[in-house]
Amino acid sequence: MDHSHHMETTSDPRAGHQHPTTSGGHGGGDHGGGCGMHMMPMTFYFGYENVEVLFTGLVINSAGEMAGAFVAVFLLALLYEGLKISREALLRRSHVSIRYNSMPVPGPNGTILMETHKTVGQRMLSLPHLMQTLLHIIQVVVSYFLMLIFMSYNAYLCIAVAAGAGTGYFLFSWKKAVVVDITEHCH
Repeated sequence: MDHSHHMETTSDPRAGHQHPTTSGGHGGGDHGGGCGMHMMPMTFYFGYENVEVLFTGLVINSAGEMAGAFVAVFLLALLYEGLKISREALLRRSHVSIRYNSMPVPGPNGTILMETHKTVGQRMLSLPHLMQTLLHIIQVVVSYFLMLIFMSYNAYLCIAVAAGAGTGYFLFSWKKAVVVDITEHCH
């Protein structure tokens, strides 16, 4: 059954973008919990009214609420960068066993050289590993929250994510050597 005739577009001139909504067909009501469905915007916009953030009930409806959301998202992104660096520092401090392994490798002119490798590890059922696991879960959840906030396409919130991540990197990563992080979830 074709429901395309139920789509209508409402526009709020103060918000700067349009919201497609469903009309109340089939018995005069909508099919949700009292509010009409709307589609997410698929282009960036600078609006501050009727902006849903992460959850259905968390809606920004004023410039003041957008300013508060901007600060909260900025701090979340900043703390996300701090969490990444803290996990690295905790990992460096928590190594409990160090082994040195030597192995022969072919050298120049048919000689054999001994190459020594340092192996660092920790036990699976240790407090540091359990802490790393808990912090990893928090890092993954926060990174997905930041991604979903960015995918709201609200330019104010996107700027907050980028500015918070940049400021967090500036504040927390200045001591860190340049290393490619293969466990990065958000970038």
